[in-house]
Amino acid sequence: MTFIQNHDQIANSGRSLRCHRLSSPGRYKALTAVMLLGPGTPMLFQGQEFAASSPFFYFADFEAELARLVCQGRAESLRQFPSIAQPEMQARLPDPADPKTFARSKLDLSERQRHTEIYRLHRDLLRLRREDPVFRAQRLGGMDGAVLGSEAFVLRFFGEDSDDRLLVVNLGCDLPMEPAPEPLLAPPQDRGWTILWSSEDRRYGGGGTAPLEGAANWHMPGHAAVVLRPKTCPV
Repeated sequence: MTFIQNHDQIANSGRSLRCHRLSSPGRYKALTAVMLLGPGTPMLFQGQEFAASSPFFYFADFEAELARLVCQGRAESLRQFPSIAQPEMQARLPDPADPKTFARSKLDLSERQRHTEIYRLHRDLLRLRREDPVFRAQRLGGMDGAVLGSEAFVLRFFGEDSDDRLLVVNLGCDLPMEPAPEPLLAPPQDRGWTILWSSEDRRYGGGGTAPLEGAANWHMPGHAAVVLRPKTCPV
C-alpha cells in the first residue's frame, strides 16, 4: 500500500490541511505520479483526486462529559509537536464534538468540475497504470532506480523486447546533466526516448515540457515528473 496522505496525518496536525496545501503544485503532481505509477497498491484519501479544499479535522460524536474529556485529551496529545504546543495554536484547535468541525470537513463534490486540471491528472495516471503494458505488468524485478541529484531520481520499468519506461522525477530546481553518466538513462539499442506523459502538460495547468534528452546532455525540469518511452531513431 502506498500513499502520500491519509486521515491520521491530516487530522492529527495543527490546521488539518491536505498535502496540496502544504506543497508546491509541481511537487504535488510529481509525487502523485510516483504513487500512481509505482509498484504496490496506491491509496487515495477522500477528495485527494480533485484537491479538495476542505480540511479534514478530527471529529467525534460523544455525550457532553466524554466530549469534554476527548477535547482536553486531544489538545494534550498534540502538545508533543512543538509548533502545536504554542498557546496560539492550542487556542485554535477545533472542538471534535462541535457539529461545525464535522461540517467543515465535508467534501464539496462540485470541485471535481472546478478543479478539473488536478482531477484530469489523476484520471490520466490511473488510465496509464491500467492500460500501458509496462506499468500494468507490476512484475517482480521489473523496476530499478537511481538518484540523479539531491532532489531528483529516475525509475526504469522494464518491458518486453526492451520496451521500457522511464519515470524521471525532479522535486528541486531545473537540473542540467552534462554529461549524464547514469546507465538507467540510456535508451534501448538504436533507439531514443520520447515523452509519453508529463506532469507539466498544459492540461494539468503546467507550462509544457521540452525534450529531456539532447544531443550531448539531459535537462530535468524542476518540480516535475516525466514519463519517457522508446522511439525509433532515424537512420
